[in-house]
Amino acid sequence: MELAYRILSALILLAVPLALAQSTSQSSVQSSAQASPAATQTWRFDRIDNIGGYATHVLGHPQVIDNEYGKAVQFNGVDDGIFIDDHPLAGTSAYTWEVIFRPDADGPEAQRFFHLAEQDPATGKDTDNRMLFEIRIVDGQWCLDSFASSGANNRTLLNCKLLHPLGKWYRVTAVYDGKTLRNYVDDELQGEGSLDLKPHLQGHSSIGVRINKIYWFKGAVLMARMTPRALPPDEFLKMPAKVASPDKK
Repeated sequence: MELAYRILSALILLAVPLALAQSTSQSSVQSSAQASPAATQTWRFDRIDNIGGYATHVLGHPQVIDNEYGKAVQFNGVDDGIFIDDHPLAGTSAYTWEVIFRPDADGPEAQRFFHLAEQDPATGKDTDNRMLFEIRIVDGQWCLDSFASSGANNRTLLNCKLLHPLGKWYRVTAVYDGKTLRNYVDDELQGEGSLDLKPHLQGHSSIGVRINKIYWFKGAVLMARMTPRALPPDEFLKMPAKVASPDKK
């Protein structure tokens, strides 16, 4: 009996460290799936092969163009897109997402020009958790459509009573303060609504098209800034200084 007791005790002593090691390993896997809030990222669209320090995956033939603010990437609204293996707002419980872009005429009625998508860490597939910048064309002008979701919670901000001319440069901004999502064109509030948005896991981004390669954008993107906190309008990204046109150099 005493021998059996000693053997049982030894087995228990061996099993405890093993269980702790397995628990630590599982916690490590779960922890790695969670994205930590990153620092502010600024992406300049002055080249095709690398944006914000990330190598790109390119669809079609987006072009680097010269404009009054320097260089930008132009998309044809048919089959041009850029994918980046990073979700710059993953892990954030509040954020400010700004994009300087130019929507052009003769594009599709609905266009998704910037998409941040969460991916399942086990399968690598996109989940339904996403953040989107979109436009709608109405009577030859455009209105801003912003969307964010996590789980069953989502919010669409679309106000087509506020229309803007095509062919001009704008800064669009989405701000989430942990309770409310707001969106702006330049400094003008377009809409707001309550939202319970849980931090996203890591994922990827697409520019010029929705992540599943539909709703192509016709226009150009100059830069984007993603900040892991809610900024007030007086801290929004400013338009860069204008540069001389190519024919004046």
